[in-house]
Amino acid sequence: MLCYTHADFRGVPLSGAWLELPPPQPRHPGATDIGRVDVSEPASISTGIAARYATAVFELAKEDKQLAALEADLDTLEAALAESDAFRDLISSPVYRREEQAQAVAALSAKMGLTGTLANTLGLMANKRRLFVLPQLAATLRALIAEEKGEVTAEVTAAKALTQTQKNKLAAALKASVGKDVKINAAVDESLIGGLIVKVGSKMIDSSIRSKLAALQNTMKEVG
Repeated sequence: MLCYTHADFRGVPLSGAWLELPPPQPRHPGATDIGRVDVSEPASISTGIAARYATAVFELAKEDKQLAALEADLDTLEAALAESDAFRDLISSPVYRREEQAQAVAALSAKMGLTGTLANTLGLMANKRRLFVLPQLAATLRALIAEEKGEVTAEVTAAKALTQTQKNKLAAALKASVGKDVKINAAVDESLIGGLIVKVGSKMIDSSIRSKLAALQNTMKEVG
């Protein structure tokens, strides 16, 4: 669990275990707002933006032989995205100005110990109003690193959290199927009831009880 104190963020106000965002600055009547952006971009555009940043970061890290450090950065960054509503709001809400975003991500990068390449990229993204693609950036970097290592990433959704032993067994089973080392990226969806949904590249493997029940219901409708 990430837990920081008030002084850790160099003046960025905090609340509890994570970042409390400063209130948006008021605008004068009639002022032109040039520091905000509509983040409701089509998915294809967001993916394209993320891919450009991710490729640049990956190539720099590879050139500097810092891929292992970049992978550690992603662990930290993805944990922050998963744990902090405030952080997710910071990168996605159009009400925060670019200077507010830039100040916050600079402080966060320093506290989390991110490498210079990724920290500088986050600062650039803040100035360009592109932080909203951060989740896609992280996912793309994961894929690039996995490809470089000869791995594939399996996106696994389960009804409850998998143990490390279960992850290892699943990775071994998938390796036998795809012929490459498999890195498990697990998520929990309690509505699945039981079973797993596994996505490896474009291939979807759904073994959840819910999917079986849905298939049975469809069959019964057809019979009726």
